[in-house]
Amino acid sequence: MARREAGGVDYGFPSEPFPALPILLAEQLEKTCGGGSAAGVTAVRGVDLAVDEGEFVAITGASGSGKSTLLHMLGGITRPSAGRVLLEGVDLATLDDDALAEIRRRRIGFVFQRYNLLPELSLAENVALPLVLDGAPEARCREAAHLALEAVGMAHRAEHRPDALSGGEQQRGAVARALVTDPAIVLADEPTGALDSVNSGHVLELLQRLVRDRRQTVILVTHDPGIAAAAGRIVRMKDGLVAAITPGGLAVGAAGP
Repeated sequence: MARREAGGVDYGFPSEPFPALPILLAEQLEKTCGGGSAAGVTAVRGVDLAVDEGEFVAITGASGSGKSTLLHMLGGITRPSAGRVLLEGVDLATLDDDALAEIRRRRIGFVFQRYNLLPELSLAENVALPLVLDGAPEARCREAAHLALEAVGMAHRAEHRPDALSGGEQQRGAVARALVTDPAIVLADEPTGALDSVNSGHVLELLQRLVRDRRQTVILVTHDPGIAAAAGRIVRMKDGLVAAITPGGLAVGAAGP
């Protein structure tokens, strides 16, 4: 099978993934914090999860249920205590810290609750930052940032700094930053948690459009069942376990709003 190269470095990604292979696969994931299994607290225990390309999956549950810990393991931010995560067929546990950091930068887009935009940079500069850090040419950074901002309806605000933007506009900019590298998957951790109901709805509609129109794969963590219902599939966590998996409200393949 052919191997995909990124920036001249071979990460073992298949250039033509086998259709039946999920884009993300978690097998028997566990995370114990604060010591060994005898003394520590197991935040996630034995979770299996397969996510196909173009899916919108919501992970929900009460505070302390393990949902954010699970998301961080899926994104390679936290290494599991046991089990494994395969992204596009590659076992993240086999990568050293430098290679894992590059995978996170190139193949995974992150959206957080508090936007994490740098106040001294314009919105376009914030969006381009992952490419700048990756050493991409300046022209490519500008073009990719513009396209990403167009995708989220924020191209007209490209030169504004974050303090001149509303919370909803900042979060849309954060989504654009997650998209700028054309990632395999976008992971969103409580992306509407700091927004009012109107802006929350706008961000959710944006994520739905990305799934419908671009076949972008999205995994969203939220404590709010109403937010989770916007996804195509809902994974409910309880005490570190998957308590239930149910359909959501997004009919993938339907026309966008």
